[in-house]
Amino acid sequence: MFAVLAAARRALYTYAAANGFTKIALGHHRDDLVNTFFLNLFFHAKLGGMPPKLLSDDGRHVVIRPLAYVREADIEAHAEARGFPIIPCNLCGSQENLQRKQVKRMLEAWERETPGRVEQIARALGDIRPSQLSDPNLFDFIALGKRGDTALPDAHAWLAGTPEGDVDA
Repeated sequence: MFAVLAAARRALYTYAAANGFTKIALGHHRDDLVNTFFLNLFFHAKLGGMPPKLLSDDGRHVVIRPLAYVREADIEAHAEARGFPIIPCNLCGSQENLQRKQVKRMLEAWERETPGRVEQIARALGDIRPSQLSDPNLFDFIALGKRGDTALPDAHAWLAGTPEGDVDA
């Protein structure tokens, strides 16, 4: 599946470059962004997702997702009201047992149990607080509270509760 998506992405970027396009608009909606966040969390052990706008890895294209803040149900309702056909996407996530379907079912259950939960999650994706997470590349936890020229503790020892991790020992 990832090979198919990578090939489609390459084809899109190649076509854009060949035709002088610098912006690429994709149709991902709010629910896609939330689903992708949980896919990364549950299946790749990382906090990541799809931003509404990004610069491609090679720096040649800006990718935009104009529907990033719109619920899938609202898009479907609008399309139906306007008489637009809904063309099912069988490129990603359409097979019943795929991880994306599992996450979608989980989010649907959460929304039934606590209406508004998915909206709260979507809003949280726009309010990241690195110092409240555990990534030492985003926040220098080791130096936090360092006194003068004293040696920094061994973080692994400190987390394990061993004496060599105790700065005050």
